[in-house]
Amino acid sequence: MQEISTVDNQTLANIQTLAEKIDAYGRKGLEGAANTQRAYRADLKHLKDWCEKNNLTMMPISATTLAGYAAYLADTHKWSTINRRFAAIAKLHHLNNVDVPLQDRQFRAVMEGIKRTNGIRQKQAPAFNIKEIKNVLRSIKTDTHTLLRNKAILLLGFTGAFRRSELVALNLEDLTFSEDGLIVSMGTSKTNQYGDYEEKAIFYSPETVLCPVRTLQNWMTTLERTTGPLFVRIRKGNQLTDERLNDKTVNDLVKSYLGEKYSAHSLRASFITIAKLNGADDSEVMRQTKHKTSAMIIRYTRLENIKQHNAAMKLGL
Repeated sequence: MQEISTVDNQTLANIQTLAEKIDAYGRKGLEGAANTQRAYRADLKHLKDWCEKNNLTMMPISATTLAGYAAYLADTHKWSTINRRFAAIAKLHHLNNVDVPLQDRQFRAVMEGIKRTNGIRQKQAPAFNIKEIKNVLRSIKTDTHTLLRNKAILLLGFTGAFRRSELVALNLEDLTFSEDGLIVSMGTSKTNQYGDYEEKAIFYSPETVLCPVRTLQNWMTTLERTTGPLFVRIRKGNQLTDERLNDKTVNDLVKSYLGEKYSAHSLRASFITIAKLNGADDSEVMRQTKHKTSAMIIRYTRLENIKQHNAAMKLGL
């Protein structure tokens, strides 16, 4: 009897361990990327504050509360933000195995009304042209650590079509140089959350002041180490640190050099737009951006000038 009891206890322990693993993996599968998690936390705090102010229950949330929250957001928030807020609500409920009435008729009617009233157009980061970025890069002197780092970020961000989160996540050991240029090995990213092996190729430029490879080599020499974060904070007095740069700094940097209307995402959008204007096909662009579909390339291409890339010029009249 004692032996049976021991086996039963062991079996129960194994079942409990397995259940814990299932729960842990399940939650991880629902959590999403780190940046998304941060946005969701802010969204849920906003909902919590609104519910407390109006004496409403946050979870489980009712269809009436969902509709009321949507109507409240509609006056001050963009459609993309509203959509993300409700994605956060759904995620919270799913993580806690609680139903969320997102398909309720009243709620869907309110959401449709918001779309029809406010529209769903999403503001996109504008693209600069090749002349603009060349002029900026030629104007940057590299006689301080800060200026050299900033130029390296702009060049790598543009030629590699990087997201700002990807740029600041890079380590020195992710870069491999050869006579052809540079290979950047990437871990996880927004579109690669499973750590699949991804690489980007960066090539030499004939003009030294515009060359991303030479600029990065100079920056890495300045760091005097072979491992750790590629882009780091620099304190007053031109003092290097080992502290990884944050993605907000990259955004501020782009604005300071290219203008307030631009953002870090403009580096990526500009790569796609300029490459397309110079004849690159979607597969070539996708090899660098790591987009999965041509539809995303179309979405990212900024061709505001109606006279550019227009089939009306090819009618033969």
